[in-house]
Amino acid sequence: MRHIFITLFAAALLAACGKPDGGSAAPGTPAQPAAAPTVLLISAEDLRTVNAGGQSGGPVITGSLEPERRADLRAEVSAVVLQVLKDNGEPVRAGELLVRLDDTAIRDSLASADETVRAANQAFEQAERQVQRLKTLQAQGMTSTQALEDAEVRRNNAQSDLVAARSRSATARQQLRRTEVRAPFAGVVSERKVSAGDTAQVGMELLKVIDPGSLRFEGLVSADRMHELKAGQAVQFRVNGFPEREFAGRVRRIDATANATTRQVAVVVDFADQAGTPRVAGLFAEGRIQAGTVQTVAVPETALQRSGESAYVWRVDGQAIRKVAVTLGERDPRSGDWPVLSGLAAGDRILRNPGSTLVDGQPFEWATPAASAGSAAAAVAGATR
Repeated sequence: MRHIFITLFAAALLAACGKPDGGSAAPGTPAQPAAAPTVLLISAEDLRTVNAGGQSGGPVITGSLEPERRADLRAEVSAVVLQVLKDNGEPVRAGELLVRLDDTAIRDSLASADETVRAANQAFEQAERQVQRLKTLQAQGMTSTQALEDAEVRRNNAQSDLVAARSRSATARQQLRRTEVRAPFAGVVSERKVSAGDTAQVGMELLKVIDPGSLRFEGLVSADRMHELKAGQAVQFRVNGFPEREFAGRVRRIDATANATTRQVAVVVDFADQAGTPRVAGLFAEGRIQAGTVQTVAVPETALQRSGESAYVWRVDGQAIRKVAVTLGERDPRSGDWPVLSGLAAGDRILRNPGSTLVDGQPFEWATPAASAGSAAAAVAGATR
C-alpha cells in the first residue's frame, strides 16, 4: 500500500511540474507588454541622399537606328541564280558584282537582235542607193516621178525597220547587263535572300545593302507632345547593346502626319558625332528630346516599394525609419531614375534597397565598422581569460 501511495504522489508531482507556462494567469495579474520592434542596423552604404537636379522635361522618343542610305536589290529579269558572291555582314565596294544570273537566253536574244540590225542596215543602205540612182535618172528625164516616189517609200520603210531592230538590240543588251547585280554604293550586305540555284522572278528581292556610316535615330513621339517639338532640338538617348554609353543628337525632321492607329509622330534624329555611332542597324533606342529642363529630385527603382498604383520609400527620420508615400513623374530613360513630384525633398536620406519586413517607425542603430567590431571582440576575449 505504501508503494502505491508513493507512486501516485510522484505522478501528481510530475503533472504539476509539466504544466505549461502559457496557462491562464491568476485574476488581477497585469498583462505582459507586447514585444518591442527589432532595432535595425544600418550602415552608410545602405542610405542614399536625394539631391535636386536638372531633368529634361521634353517628350520621350522611342525607335531604332536605321540607315539613311539603303538599297533593296531586286531581280530585273527572270532567270536562275548562278552565283551569290557576298554574304550577310560582308563589306562591298560601289559597283562590285554581288549576284550573277543565268544569261544564256538573253545572250541568244541579243545575238538575234544584232543580226536583225545588220540585215535592216543593209536593206536601208540598198534602198538609199536606189533613191539616189533614180534621182539622177529623173534629172536626165529617163525615169518617172512615180518610180522615184516608190523608191523613197521603200527607203523610209527600211529606215523604220532599222530603228526598230536597233531598239530591240539595245533592249537585249540592257537585259544582259541586268543579269549582273552590282552594289549601288559602298556599304555592307545586311540581308541575303537568295542562293545559287534559286529561280528569280522580276521584282524578287535578292540582297539588301546599307551604308553603316549613315545611321540615324528614327523614333516616334506621342502626338500629344507635338507642340514641344521643333527641328534642331537636342536629343539624349541610349541604344540597346550599349548600356554604359549615352548618345547625343539633334532633330532633323518631324513628319507632318501622325499615325492614325498609334497617334504617334515620326521624328528623325541625326547623331551629333557620326564617327562614334554604332555600326549595326535596327538596334532599339530610347531617349528624351530636350524641350526644357526642370529641377526635381529622383530616386532609383531599387529604392521604391509599390502597392498597386502607389509607391513608397523608407526615409530616415531621427533614430527611426518612416514609410513615405511619393508621387512619381515620368521615368528618365537615360538614367533609369524616377523623378519624385511630392513626398521627398532635397537632402532627405532613404534606404537604397529596403526589405519587405520593415515597420513604419522602426528604430535603427548605426552598424559598427568591421575593424571596430573585430577590436571589440578581441577585447572581450582577452577580458575573459
